[in-house]
Amino acid sequence: MQIKTHIKPILCALFAAGSLSACGDTLAEQGVLGAGAGAAAAVALDGNLAAGALVGAAANVAYCKQYPTRC
Repeated sequence: MQIKTHIKPILCALFAAGSLSACGDTLAEQGVLGAGAGAAAAVALDGNLAAGALVGAAANVAYCKQYPTRC
């Protein structure tokens, strides 16, 4: 049964990494994808979902604004 408790954080971390690899074409897409990645990271780390989503959205939008050719 302990194996199952370790699977959730790993799956959430993989989802977060996959979400960040897709930047999005518009500002709204960038925010939504970043929010999803941040929320998944918060779940994996047992953090606050709202704060994770907010930080993820802001980080993804900022990254895409800074490096538009990489998105």
